[in-house]
Amino acid sequence: MPTSEADPTLSAEAAATTADALTYQSIIDSANGILIGFVERIPYFVASIIVILIFWFLSIVFKKIVYKLLGSRSRHQNLVKVFQRVGGALIIFIGLMIAMVIAVPGFTPTKLIGALGIGSVAIGFAFKDIFQNLLSGILLLISEPFRIGDQIVSGDYEGTVEDIKIRATTIKTYDGRQVVIPNSDLYTSALTVNTAYKQRRLQLAVGIGYADDINEAKAEIMQALSRADTVSKEATPTIIAVNLGDSTIDLIVRWFIDDGTQANKVSSIDQVLIEVKTALDAAGIDMPFPVRTLDMSDPSVKAMVKSLNKQNDASKDQTETTSLITE
Repeated sequence: MPTSEADPTLSAEAAATTADALTYQSIIDSANGILIGFVERIPYFVASIIVILIFWFLSIVFKKIVYKLLGSRSRHQNLVKVFQRVGGALIIFIGLMIAMVIAVPGFTPTKLIGALGIGSVAIGFAFKDIFQNLLSGILLLISEPFRIGDQIVSGDYEGTVEDIKIRATTIKTYDGRQVVIPNSDLYTSALTVNTAYKQRRLQLAVGIGYADDINEAKAEIMQALSRADTVSKEATPTIIAVNLGDSTIDLIVRWFIDDGTQANKVSSIDQVLIEVKTALDAAGIDMPFPVRTLDMSDPSVKAMVKSLNKQNDASKDQTETTSLITE
C-alpha cells in the first residue's frame, strides 16, 4: 500500500495563511481596544469640556466683578485691565489643567512642569522678545504713564492711544493710520505724553520792524491774545524779545491752552496768528520781509558792472555786424 507524504509547498502556504490571519486578528483586536477605550473615555472628554466652559464663564464673571469694583475710578483704568486680563487668563489656565487631568489618563500638572523645565532654556531664548513685551506691558498697565485716550509721542510716531494690550500698544496717528508699538519700546525709551496735564503751553515767533516801538507791539499782541477764546484765562501769556535779526526784532509769544490735544493746539495757533496779524496791521506796526543792502561803492562791484557793460557792448556789435551781412 503506497505511503502518502505531506507536500512542503502546501505546508508553507498554510503557515503563511495562518500568520496573516493572526496579524489581521491582532489589528482588529487593537482597533477594537482603541475604540472601546475611546468610548469609555467619552464621559471624561465631555466632563473636561464642561470644566473648560465653567472656568471660561468664571473668567467672564471675574472680569465683570473687577470692573464693578475698580471701573468707576478713572485713574485706575489700566490697573483694571491688568486684573481682568491676567486674572482671566489664570482662571482659564487652571480650568485647562483640571480638564487635562480628567481627559488624559496619567496626566498631572507636575509632569507638565517637569516637561517645561527641561525646555525652559530653549523656550526662554526663542520667546525672549515676547516675554519682554509681556512684562513691559504689565508694568505699563500698573505704573500708568499714560492711559487710553492720551496723545503720546514715541520715536517717529505720534497719535492717540486706542488700546493698551499686554504685548503691544495701539495708537491712531493724526492722519488716520494705526500703529502698533511693542511695549518694550515704550517702557525702555523716552516717551512724551502731550495730554498728561490739563494745560499745555504754545508759542509763536513774531518779527517787528526796527522803527516800531517794542512795548507798543507787546501791548497790541496782549490785546489780541485776550480776544482769542482758545487761550487759557488761568495763566497769563508772556511776550519776550529774544533776538535782533537781520531785518526784524524777534519776539516770542507764549500762551497756555486748557485742552492739550492736537486738534485744540492747531486751532489755537491758527486763531492766535490771525488775531496778532490783524492787531499789528491795525496799529500800523510793520512786520517786514528780509531786507538785503548792496553797497555799490565797493571796487569789486564797479569792476563787475564794467565787465557786464563790456559784454553787452560786444553783444550789440556782433548783432549789428550780423545784420549788415544779412542785408
